[in-house]
Amino acid sequence: MSSKHLSYLKYVLRHKFYVAQACFREGLVIRGLIHDVSKFLPSEWFPYVEYFYGEKDKPNLTRKRFDFAWLLHQKRNDHHWQWWVLSKDEGGRRVLPMSDAARKEMVADWFGASRAQGHGGLYGPNGVKAWYKSHRKKMLLHDETRKWVERRLGLRD
Repeated sequence: MSSKHLSYLKYVLRHKFYVAQACFREGLVIRGLIHDVSKFLPSEWFPYVEYFYGEKDKPNLTRKRFDFAWLLHQKRNDHHWQWWVLSKDEGGRRVLPMSDAARKEMVADWFGASRAQGHGGLYGPNGVKAWYKSHRKKMLLHDETRKWVERRLGLRD
């Protein structure tokens, strides 16, 4: 296995470990165990490795492959808010409320990514709360889901 594949494997396993811990605390044992398993599929694995650890000599091609892999990942995993956005045939979008399990796993995913990347989790200048605050306006969340997320992160009563 090449060093770039090994580096990505180490990151994915570290991320999965921290997400699993957070999922287990929420009672989501199965979700914690199978979280992000689609990242091991070739359609996600190779573009991710190329984008994050590969040579930067073909940035447009690498970005196109990564963008498609990221789209596949979002549509395969309901813990991503994008999974809950319906593009309507007649134009426009409708945002659906996330299931309880999906939104719990989504927050666990944010926590796991923060820990895996060395940001320490919920608090701190690069923690989940700060990340959410800086990304909240870009996220299409149903009002019910947004209220739940913000209560969970301690941003509302």
